[in-house]
Amino acid sequence: MAIEAVREYFKSCGRVKDIMEFDVSSATVELAAQALQVIPARIAKTLSFKKDSGCILLVTAGDSKVDNSKFKSEFGVKAKMLSPDEVVGFTGHAIGGVCPFGINNQEVEVFVDISVKRFDTVFPACGSSNSAIELNCNELYQYAQGQRWVDVCKNW
Repeated sequence: MAIEAVREYFKSCGRVKDIMEFDVSSATVELAAQALQVIPARIAKTLSFKKDSGCILLVTAGDSKVDNSKFKSEFGVKAKMLSPDEVVGFTGHAIGGVCPFGINNQEVEVFVDISVKRFDTVFPACGSSNSAIELNCNELYQYAQGQRWVDVCKNW
């Protein structure tokens, strides 16, 4: 299970006890917000896009939408989402639990969008459709092993 890889990763960081698992689904921004009793914008969603070889994982605020022209300018490719099978192939995580943690694939690059910076803490998934962890923005970037901060969402 993908959550096991994330547990192992956060165990090495001393944060495994901070992973939350719910009795209800947190597979969408709205469901995660309900499970955590926070506004949807505080859910750090991880989007997966194709690139020439490999994929780009983009972590954004839950209410953000990717701006196609900003994305192309930043990454040099059109913003084209991966299929569910491709997501699992690159990340080991299924849709609904995709996160930037516990990924040991050199073809995956992680970027964090500035849309999350307006919050003290955000809640990314942890590899399953019923998990999350609360992190401040610097921790999110650090644990995601981000390549760099980017500005590719609309209205930021």
